[in-house]
Amino acid sequence: MALRAAILQYCAKGTAEDTLPIIDRLVRQAAADSAELVSLPECANFLAKNKEVLFQQAEDPEDSISLSSLTALAKQTGIYLHIGSLMMRGKDSEKCANRGYLISPQGKIITQYDKIHMFTASVGDGKEYKEADSFEAGNQPISCDTPLAHFGMSICYDVRFPHLYRQLARNGAKILFIPAAFTEVTGKAHWHVLLRARAIETGCFVLAAAQYGTHADGRRTYGHGLIVNPWGEVLADATDKAEAVMIADLDLAEVEKARKAIPSLSNHQLG
Repeated sequence: MALRAAILQYCAKGTAEDTLPIIDRLVRQAAADSAELVSLPECANFLAKNKEVLFQQAEDPEDSISLSSLTALAKQTGIYLHIGSLMMRGKDSEKCANRGYLISPQGKIITQYDKIHMFTASVGDGKEYKEADSFEAGNQPISCDTPLAHFGMSICYDVRFPHLYRQLARNGAKILFIPAAFTEVTGKAHWHVLLRARAIETGCFVLAAAQYGTHADGRRTYGHGLIVNPWGEVLADATDKAEAVMIADLDLAEVEKARKAIPSLSNHQLG
């Protein structure tokens, strides 16, 4: 079975109001090019200027303008829409949720995933990243089977924890979502290597939609949204385009071919 998949790359603005029209335009462009599945980056709806603004603009999951707009868009275009993540209000009134969604062509939520691993780092770009101060961490690996394919959910910093992806693959995933707002510094050093490794280790396709550019808080994101096949070959790279719709035809037979050639999932001995 083959499917046509697209990843988007753009620079999220400081508000959902300013970012949603960009998403709408790029998703419609992908759908017009016959994409059946479109994946958005992490922080798809906005990247806030600071923590205080983040809390002000985070949306209630029950009454989210971003989520309702994007579910309607999936229905209008008749595609599966993977929303890399939205900035939502968490159960803890003092924290938010970094939450990804998979939407059906009927505009229904198939599944959702809260980012498990919180980015805590000082990478040399003049900023301190302490996501745990602002976000509640998820605690469950999430994968789901659909008529299109079996998908595994993740977000950005999760990519540095390979056990998560092996679990998703062992649970049935053939396509892994790794949407990101990777910093420019770490992106240059690690992005391609990490994504290719996750594909090779699991025998999965990887769809890694990405943010690119300078955001409201001054951070610079790396771009280079990637589509990688189960053998670790890069099928599409958005490089440093300000906006991009990258499309590839995924032959799911390649998953079993790669896993048969190197059966590392079944050879696993620990855990």
